[in-house]
Amino acid sequence: MEVRRREEVLYDRRIVAAPQEWVRAWKPAVPGIHEVFHARFVEHAYPPHTHDTWTVFIVDQGAIRYDLEARHRGAAGPRVTILPPHVVHDGRSATPDGFRKRVLYVGTEVLDERLTGRTVDDPDIVDPAIVHDLGSLHRALLDPDDGFGAEVLFARVADRLRERLGDRPIDSVERPDHELAADLRDLLDTHAFEPITLAEASRVLGASPAHLTRCFTDAFGIAPHRYLLARRIDVARKRLLAGQPPAHVATDVGFHDQAHLTRHFKRHVGTTPARYARPS
Repeated sequence: MEVRRREEVLYDRRIVAAPQEWVRAWKPAVPGIHEVFHARFVEHAYPPHTHDTWTVFIVDQGAIRYDLEARHRGAAGPRVTILPPHVVHDGRSATPDGFRKRVLYVGTEVLDERLTGRTVDDPDIVDPAIVHDLGSLHRALLDPDDGFGAEVLFARVADRLRERLGDRPIDSVERPDHELAADLRDLLDTHAFEPITLAEASRVLGASPAHLTRCFTDAFGIAPHRYLLARRIDVARKRLLAGQPPAHVATDVGFHDQAHLTRHFKRHVGTTPARYARPS
């Protein structure tokens, strides 16, 4: 399997002119997501511009006014707003208190440019399930140990966005779902302690990421990224009881560092690795 950096930070800057404004952006190791952008703006206004990717965002606080291809628009509240590639838009706060947003820049290999016209006409998706999943995805993207989980969530979000936009792909897989689920489990077991991506699993098994995730979850009652995390925790327990130091165990079983092992271990086991292995 190809080893990728979990996350490459692009920039994280505080704006001197307006201390309450901030920006954080990075390139995650999730195929199809070109950039993650979190920001809070009060005075800043975007000039007219375009992207070569889809802009998928949620507004967590305040409201935004923007023009999309000369049409006056706004975004606020529990909804997902999608701006197509190569379509001119701008943006500014609709209230004196500013706004806070989370954005994904998604490649055209995920959302086809054929959907541009429909999205210009109606860029908003008001669907609590998609809003919830997108929020969960952004939280996963902040965790360097949850790259596989972020891919699983992204596959689900992308699938639902395509469905809402009228472009739900039909899987051409002829193999039974239970066979795909078993093969994915074998693949995860084989590469449980090394970087593995859902995109790579998709190429190996010849099924889309979203279809693989559905098959696995239906067959085993657990999402593949949660299964992988549980496998790592299970092996970590054995190695800790054998006397291995938590720092070594963390990297050996696939965690970014000891701090990340501790966080996930405590959530699963109810105590920290150090206390778990401490003689009574």
